[in-house]
Amino acid sequence: MQGSHLFEYAVIRVVPKVEREEFLNAGVILYCKDKRFLQTLFTLNDARLLAFAPAIDIAEIHAYFCAIKNISAGNAEGGPIAKLDMASRFRWLTATRSTVVQSSKVHPGLCIDPQQTLQRLYEQLVL
Repeated sequence: MQGSHLFEYAVIRVVPKVEREEFLNAGVILYCKDKRFLQTLFTLNDARLLAFAPAIDIAEIHAYFCAIKNISAGNAEGGPIAKLDMASRFRWLTATRSTVVQSSKVHPGLCIDPQQTLQRLYEQLVL
């Protein structure tokens, strides 16, 4: 496809009990090297999270997502990881971990406009 750019994305999930492997999709992170694009879209529905996991610490989940947003944007509030180049930030954010907030495996694709692609994936996978 002419004018297409390789992108990579992962779904960001809330996994209240890691050992049960149950999760709620809460966001999408998309990286496109050619367009120098790294951005995250997410929605935290507190009522839905509490219905899914009544004992979950909502403030902690919000703090995790705030950190993800700051790191992906390269904001100083994101700490030392936010100072890395885009590819390194994306790899760090999508690394396999066993925590309450995790990402799916990374998936590739081709796009013309990464912002529109991020919005489409967000609508399909999160909303």
